[in-house]
Parts: sequence; structure tokens; C-alpha cells
Amino acid sequence: MIASPQPSYFTPKEYLEMEEQSPIKHEYIDGQIYAMAGASDSHVTIALNLAALLRNHVRGSGCRVYIADMKARIESLNCFYYPDVMVTCDERDKQTPNHKRFPCLIVEVLSDSTEAFDRGDKFVDYQQLESLQEYVLINTKRQRVECFRRNSEGLWVLQFYTPEQQIFQLKSVGFEGSLAALYEDVTFE
Repeated sequence: MIASPQPSYFTPKEYLEMEEQSPIKHEYIDGQIYAMAGASDSHVTIALNLAALLRNHVRGSGCRVYIADMKARIESLNCFYYPDVMVTCDERDKQTPNHKRFPCLIVEVLSDSTEAFDRGDKFVDYQQLESLQEYVLINTKRQRVECFRRNSEGLWVLQFYTPEQQIFQLKSVGFEGSLAALYEDVTFE
């Protein structure tokens, strides 16, 4: 959801302090701050549907589900992103109330303005998170979920889910759900 950079270099500490006071969200990439654009009805509905399904699934497990307003921190690249949905089961993430460093699952809901970045540079950046087991892209124009899973060799393997399968799996958190529930109340763009 990156829109436009602000002209100065900011340290991570300065960014976090500014972000706490800002009425709009910004992503942070190696000292540069980028204002985020708003999202469509279908984008927000899909993200909320998934977060609700996952929250019910992980309840009592020690895992936490975050939606849209929680930052993912990639320390090795000096970045903060706002994933649409993120799950962490790592106790160390309880130490940072405004960002998470050890997610096992990150989900981005695609939009025209962010799709290329979500598929490209952002995915490459997220791969630096050693804890990340799955990166999921959800389409807003048709029922299609693309799930990238890190295998035992460290390679990312893609699995598509479409209406023909009717269900999708998020193996990082042992979840199986229906595409109908994921896309409930969605009007396709």
C-alpha cells in the first residue's frame, strides 16, 4: 500500500515515535517513510473475514492474530510493513507492543495499487524473516488464494486455491477453511 515517500531520513526510533502520533499509517523502508493508501470494501471485508476465522482457530493456543494496524519488523533490512493479516506464535513478540518480529504467517490482500509490490519486493523482504512459514496473497477480483510455503530446503513453494477446491489451508497454523467463508459478503471489483 505504499503511496509516496517523505523527503527525510528517519531512524527506526524516530519512525515509531512519529507513527504513534500520526493520523495516517506509514510503512518504513530503510529510513524512508511512505504514506499508505486506503483500501476498498472487498479488501477490508476479506482481511476481516480471514482474521476472524484465524482468531477463532488459534484461541487458547498462545498464537496471536493481527489485522492491518500491527507492523511487521524486518530488522535485517531496516523495514516496517503493515500486513493485512499476520499471525505470530513466538513468545518474543510479546515484548514489542507496536510491532512483531517473528510472524509465522503473513497475508496480503491484493489491490491494483499494491499487487506488484506485494508480489515482488515486499515478498522478497518478508523472506528475510526466519520465522515466516507462509506468505499468502488473496485476490479481490475472483476467488483465488495463493499460498507460498517455505519447505524444508528453504525454498518457497506455491499452492493455488480456487473455487474448485472449495477449501484452503494455512499449514503454518494448522488451519483449514472454506473459500465461501473467506469471501463472505464480498462484492468483486
